[in-house]
Amino acid sequence: MFQKLDAVEKRYEELNKLISDPEMIAKQSEWQKLMKEHSEIQEVVEKYREYKRVNQALEEAKEMLSDKDLKELAEIQMEEAKEKLPKIEEEIKMLLIPKDPNDDKNVICEIRGGAGGEEAALFAGTLFRMYSMYAERKHWKLEVLNENETGLGGYKEISFMITGKGAYSRLKFESGVHRVQRVPDTESSGRIHTSTVTVAVLPEAEDVEVEINPSDIKMDVFRASGAGGQHVNKTSSAVRLTHIPTGIVAECQTERSQVQNREYAMRLLRSRLYDMELSKQEKELASERKSQVGSGDRSEKIRTYNYPQGRITDHRIGFSIFQMEDFLNGNLDELIDNLIASDRAEKLKGDEEE
Repeated sequence: MFQKLDAVEKRYEELNKLISDPEMIAKQSEWQKLMKEHSEIQEVVEKYREYKRVNQALEEAKEMLSDKDLKELAEIQMEEAKEKLPKIEEEIKMLLIPKDPNDDKNVICEIRGGAGGEEAALFAGTLFRMYSMYAERKHWKLEVLNENETGLGGYKEISFMITGKGAYSRLKFESGVHRVQRVPDTESSGRIHTSTVTVAVLPEAEDVEVEINPSDIKMDVFRASGAGGQHVNKTSSAVRLTHIPTGIVAECQTERSQVQNREYAMRLLRSRLYDMELSKQEKELASERKSQVGSGDRSEKIRTYNYPQGRITDHRIGFSIFQMEDFLNGNLDELIDNLIASDRAEKLKGDEEE
């Protein structure tokens, strides 16, 4: 680890010189890349330098032990240094875990009702409300891209974009099957039903990350449909895009303008293609090392919402919360923090095994 840290510190010194060079500053695109790299390793270098300072203080304290007048002070300094070093070392290990390059991206989230018919659609609406309120707490912007409502106010499916710093880093663990156990409003006998909803969280793909040949896209336009009445569009403004080589379909009907709907559908299509490529890479990686918390397998049952017990359990980390109403009102941070901590621990464990 320390050889790696020495190399990182050496690179940091090189970057300090480069970003101060007037010739490099004039090359704005290159300079910005160097500034980004400098920023990414700065915290690691500062923590490593703190480790070296504390280690140096420990060595100096050991030398002072032989001096009777300084022995008591030396022992205090040694105790402090011995207490600090393991903590700093753990912090360095955490900082050395490779950062997910998608963490700072916006996300496209897709929620679909699964087993359970109308009850699953209603719970899809509950989850959409939950993520909307979480986005509001984080001061993120939410835009609905596509929705397919049911008569009782649920959703067969709904796609939306959340824009904000670190959105993907916080929401990526939501991908998977969410199971709900509750007595539906439509159930007269009071029996508990079990339904499922699938959530997919995709990092928004930039144009440069996914190249789409225009000739590979088939576009269909149709009239937007909704819950009825004023929601039904009388013009063919809804857009469906089909990527012919993969068969991936993206559609949008939330905007009045066909142009806007096509733009949203393209963003959705691009992100789905990017996610497909990421999934391939993750499968290849999974064959080399054990699956981690954030694998995002859509078929994996990740969480149960048990209404009678007021309990939400995340099965990946065996963690339960008993504040159902608070959680469904968007207070997700306690669970998400635990998922992030568990994922980091798994990655750290994997690095140590390698």
